[in-house]
Amino acid sequence: MTELNSFINRFQLTLPLSRQPATSAGKAAAVLLPIINKSNPTLLLTQRSPLLRSHAGQVAFPGGSRDPEDSNLIATALREAYEEVAMPPEKVQVLGQLAPITSIGGYQVTPIVGLVPDNIRYQANPSEVSSIFEIPLFDALSLQKHKYVDINRSGREKRVFFYWYNNHLVWGLTASILHQLALQLD
Repeated sequence: MTELNSFINRFQLTLPLSRQPATSAGKAAAVLLPIINKSNPTLLLTQRSPLLRSHAGQVAFPGGSRDPEDSNLIATALREAYEEVAMPPEKVQVLGQLAPITSIGGYQVTPIVGLVPDNIRYQANPSEVSSIFEIPLFDALSLQKHKYVDINRSGREKRVFFYWYNNHLVWGLTASILHQLALQLD
């Protein structure tokens, strides 16, 4: 059994960890964690456009708000991945999802994990994405590589995770999602 097959089996046989209580936030969103099926699997990430109103220039998974026409949050993640990086939805083998995380903006963000072939040509939508890059899956899942800082925001302690890969700083919600996945598989 390959390391990727072992990851898929462990992921699909473990229940998502719920790190925070579900809220009744009316704002739903989803992100896709695209695992590229290579001999050394990678995760696809984007650098958000510096021209965006929110989270400009940050590293993120493809994703966004649920639209009324989306049948479910998987459809949201797949639609957003297509809009942002031209990832064909039919090429994504959905493996499952993680427990939703509440974003700083009040969205309930559901991470959807999917496997994609390594022969897709991605195209960044310049109005949303300035660049597309990959990080090694098993490096990103190494808990020893995850760092954090505790901050006080509005009188409440909040742990902010971050992870460095080459010249890319992954932090905030994206790093929290990576940390949640790593904890689930640990």
